Amino acid sequence: MRIFVTGASGQLGTDLVDLFKETGFEVYGISSKDLDITDRKAVEHIISEKNPDIIVHSAAYTKVDQAEQDIDEAYAVNAYGTRNIAMAAQICNAKLIYISTDYVFDGASQVPYNEFSPTSPQSVYGKSKLAGEQFVRQWIPQHYIIRTSWLFGKHGSNFVKTMLKLAEERTQLNVVHDQFGSPTYTADLAEFVLQLLDKELYGTYHVSNAGVCSWYEFSKEIFQQAGLQHVEVNPVSTLEFPRPAPRPSYSVMDHMAIRLNGLKDLRHWKEALSAFLLHK
Repeated sequence: MRIFVTGASGQLGTDLVDLFKETGFEVYGISSKDLDITDRKAVEHIISEKNPDIIVHSAAYTKVDQAEQDIDEAYAVNAYGTRNIAMAAQICNAKLIYISTDYVFDGASQVPYNEFSPTSPQSVYGKSKLAGEQFVRQWIPQHYIIRTSWLFGKHGSNFVKTMLKLAEERTQLNVVHDQFGSPTYTADLAEFVLQLLDKELYGTYHVSNAGVCSWYEFSKEIFQQAGLQHVEVNPVSTLEFPRPAPRPSYSVMDHMAIRLNGLKDLRHWKEALSAFLLHK
């Protein structure tokens, strides 16, 4: 089985490529530097040349705040770039796995969002990723759309690494306490993707580590597990910590599709955090 991975040098992409290679698949990973997914002809050429059975599309424009200004670029990459990947997948009859986000929801819910909950993104980033989902559904019947949240892992920058770095410089930190979600360890997400490769259980999946927390609670647990209890964390509200792009105040996702399709769910985020701290 040949697998083509976009965004292969990114936080998730690196884990995906490593895992697929370990498992014995023929993998072709390409980074965003080496393939401009907004160039339809370039995308078509390289994907036709590699002729994969499966494409995992993890490349994305992820600068959430910057997207509020770079609207065209966010849509060029996340919407039309995804269209280009989907069209190329159709040409070589490949399955397509598209990595999406919890930001497709408005955060106004009081209960976890399942895969059939209405979407209503509030940020340009969220809107552009939803547009990518729509292109995937339009072009490729044999697709998986994976919405995930609060990624952390060995590669690239993320909240856990930022907290650990700040702990070296400061003894007091302010962290938002009124945004709730589920952290996701990229190594666990890659293992979940591996489950899908030989199946035909197509559709949209909500995939995160189990459990719910606020960013404040997440930071407290990071310091607790890392033995950095001397760092004092002060809870602050979103209003006290304004950002250009609105964040969903509640983006907890119900893993209904994982349950109903009989797939293996992810472990609790605290367990995943322990594994990350052990191997980072």
